[in-house]
Amino acid sequence: MAGFGRALRRAGVRTDSARIALAAEAAMLVGVDSRFDLAAAMESVMISREQDRMVFRELFDAWFRDPELANKMLAQMLPSAEGKAEPVKRRPRVREALAAPRAPVTPAQTEREVEFDAAMTASDCQRMQHADFNALGAAEYRLVERLARDIALPVPTVPARRLRVASGAGAHSRMHWPGVLHQAARTGGELIRLPRLERRKQPLPLLVLVDVSGSMERYARLLLAFLHAATRRAGRRDVFAFGTHLTDLTPAFRIADTDAMLLAAGESIDDFAGGTRLGGSLAELRRRHARRLTGRRTLVLVISDGLDTGEPEVLERELLWLKRHSRKLLWLNPLLRYDGYSPLARGAAVLHRHADAMLAVHNLSALGQLAASLAALMRSGR
Repeated sequence: MAGFGRALRRAGVRTDSARIALAAEAAMLVGVDSRFDLAAAMESVMISREQDRMVFRELFDAWFRDPELANKMLAQMLPSAEGKAEPVKRRPRVREALAAPRAPVTPAQTEREVEFDAAMTASDCQRMQHADFNALGAAEYRLVERLARDIALPVPTVPARRLRVASGAGAHSRMHWPGVLHQAARTGGELIRLPRLERRKQPLPLLVLVDVSGSMERYARLLLAFLHAATRRAGRRDVFAFGTHLTDLTPAFRIADTDAMLLAAGESIDDFAGGTRLGGSLAELRRRHARRLTGRRTLVLVISDGLDTGEPEVLERELLWLKRHSRKLLWLNPLLRYDGYSPLARGAAVLHRHADAMLAVHNLSALGQLAASLAALMRSGR
């Protein structure tokens, strides 16, 4: 039991000696006659995060199936060379790409999959920070997706119209006279403290446009999972997927569980892995969803490689409209993984000309730097 707990920690699951002791007590209560009952009892006391459940189940099956397989798994739980996996060549269906369901496999295939998955989930997280999403194998992709959900993305804030009592002693413009009188009443008329007012801070409204075309199929699911978890505590957020047309994913993003959100998004998108018509999608956004843009305060994130198949004149016209009705327009481009990348395609050139900045989103390190880049752009006033 202690060895299984150590293996879980090496696989990135948060567990400690108290949880291992609870798991041992649960095993004694339910017995070992039923593997299903034992796994359910141990999982209920050892797992506290939804993204760790699949890691626990795969590791449990391998650990308690065969000691030799477990020893082989431990040998594989060392950092290995990066970049050995080839990108997936087959174009997935929408439910395969976003919901990633599992197909039935034979026991021999399950054993091989468990060995591979355990090695990848237990790999050193630092090794995966600079791994390109497009070059990940299946098990590595699942691991990186779980790690991406833990990356924070604080949305930049702006002063709101409403006021509140200042918490610090800094210089503020307005005196809070009701607070002054309350303080004086408590101290017999002596003015010991002079409360002042300050403006509340509120996060900028977000408008996220995610490219789900064929060239972005390896990034769509992972970036949707990242944005769902990272902007959970943000204010207003509107999310759309675009390929050959626009799909509203805002109702799916209201679902609390990320896996359930991905399943709902997969059922909504019917043009996954097709072409890219950003200009036409923006025109549809202007006609049907213009009220989603809150004045000129909305922060727009366009996640795309810029390989647009529509007319550049249409794209330029719609981008000019979007710029007039938003605060910042940021292009998150996975093709920045290439040194010396230049937006030479017609659609990419138009998008680069009108975007306030172009940021990379091709690996975990780039996602981690995204928050700092957003804050720097807002401070610079560009």
